[in-house]
Amino acid sequence: MRVLLAFCVLICSSLILCEHLEADQDILIPEDWTRVGRIDPTEKLELTFALRQQNVDQLEHLLLLVSDPESAQYGKHLTLEEVAALVRPSQLTQKVVRHWLQSHGVTDCQTILTQDFLQCTMNTQVAEALLPGIEFHRYVRDGISLVRSSSAYHVHEDVLQHLDFVGGVHRFPPKGQDLNEVLTKRRLSGAKFHLGNTPATLRSRYNLTAADVGSAQNNSQAVAQFLEQFYHPADLAEFMTLFGRSFQHLSKIDRVVGVQGAGKAGLEASLDVEYIMSTGANIPTWVFTNPGRHETQEPFLQWMLLLSNMTDIPWVHTISYGDDEDSLSSAYMMRINTEFMKAGSASLGPKSVYANTNCHAFHLSLYAFSPYVTTVGGTSFKNPFKVTYEVTDYISGGGFSNVFKMPDYQVGAVEGYLKAVPVLPPKTYFNTSGRAYPDIAALSDNYWVVTDRVPIPWVSGTSASTPVVGGILSLINDQRFLKGLPSLGFLNPRLYQLQGQGLFDVTDGCHLSCLDEQVQGQGFCAALSWDPVTGWGTPNYPALLAALVLEK
Repeated sequence: MRVLLAFCVLICSSLILCEHLEADQDILIPEDWTRVGRIDPTEKLELTFALRQQNVDQLEHLLLLVSDPESAQYGKHLTLEEVAALVRPSQLTQKVVRHWLQSHGVTDCQTILTQDFLQCTMNTQVAEALLPGIEFHRYVRDGISLVRSSSAYHVHEDVLQHLDFVGGVHRFPPKGQDLNEVLTKRRLSGAKFHLGNTPATLRSRYNLTAADVGSAQNNSQAVAQFLEQFYHPADLAEFMTLFGRSFQHLSKIDRVVGVQGAGKAGLEASLDVEYIMSTGANIPTWVFTNPGRHETQEPFLQWMLLLSNMTDIPWVHTISYGDDEDSLSSAYMMRINTEFMKAGSASLGPKSVYANTNCHAFHLSLYAFSPYVTTVGGTSFKNPFKVTYEVTDYISGGGFSNVFKMPDYQVGAVEGYLKAVPVLPPKTYFNTSGRAYPDIAALSDNYWVVTDRVPIPWVSGTSASTPVVGGILSLINDQRFLKGLPSLGFLNPRLYQLQGQGLFDVTDGCHLSCLDEQVQGQGFCAALSWDPVTGWGTPNYPALLAALVLEK
């Protein structure tokens, strides 16, 4: 059976609003959503109830043990059943929540193996009686329709202590980064002409040879796509025909979990699929597609629940999705953080510090800031005309969490940066004791992507660097499996112990931040060793492979 605490996930960030179990003010609706009308009382809704878990501290302790090469427990990951036995809500919690639901006539509920989530179907009238204060309306944006409430609700304190949050009430999915918009901005900003990044460019820079492809039978990797984003098989085949001739590869997705959308392919989804499969070449790849089966479903939450209920899943996942941590309730963030602990490992690709024309603090991405994910920054070539050393890409993410404390594994590296760098943003703009990111980086600008059978240049963002890192980690897993070793699992403790070994250190350039009078767009800058723009640097595959496969 596939172990649970042994795989990686890569995600990008964006902005959506928060869930509240209890609040004293109405919820702010994002400006790009339009309310079109009240929901009929008989219309069916699907809500997700996050039940309070047990032994979360013990789960964290075990995760760090199995992820630390210096621990005797290293690589001895837990099974899904063992995780379930550890975090499963108490019998009292399950009894109280189910009795509360049943007392309102809610009986159509499904759970997952860990029994810490309930997905329940009910009509609008029942939902509004269950959660006093809410009023459901339909909202639309770019052809997407959602059912949400803009008003706060309250839960009786006897039930409140057994719940973390209710999903499908307030939170709006992010619009995500428009990669075409990034392309246009780069042209307007006077970005230098570039021949473009392709699999050949990336494999050359990161020292991947034609022989560096997957061959282990039990290896796999995955991407996830949300809302209107989906890939097209013909685009993948065309991409490999154009750019994959120099190495052995696969031209078809091994498995699609969910239902693919219709119409034009999404540029984001095409990018993810094409570059994880050309970097992690010849490794079976899955696509998790999460359009949302109902207007009250939250695609990211559905993806998390799906992973929590599957015993056979890929080892590496890449996702382009995220939230502004300032917009989320602490209960929701802490629970999602625990879900990452359950998954055991994640590699996460942030887009950038949230640029605001009038800001007094940096706004940061939730999923990039979980201490239990590996975040990926972005770089570009110093000389755009040849494969040479890398500098910071101005769109790279970087910063410090205002919610999650700095994990022990990165304290020394971060403190070293803060002491060594003479010029930093004002201390009122970031939390020096918070979890810092990114952890690693890769090229993130001027990619060639095939979408709707057309090759498109100039595609940029850490949406590009994330699947590249994911593919390289898949290749390292492949070699570990061939030697009888377990998967990398949660990478960060080992990554910080390496202190840059196996990586190209990036020391030049800064990223863009707040466009106000005080910082005027100046964010953090790269430096020797770790920095909050490119992490420890970009992969040097042979050296990183040696460090992560020959370890004891």
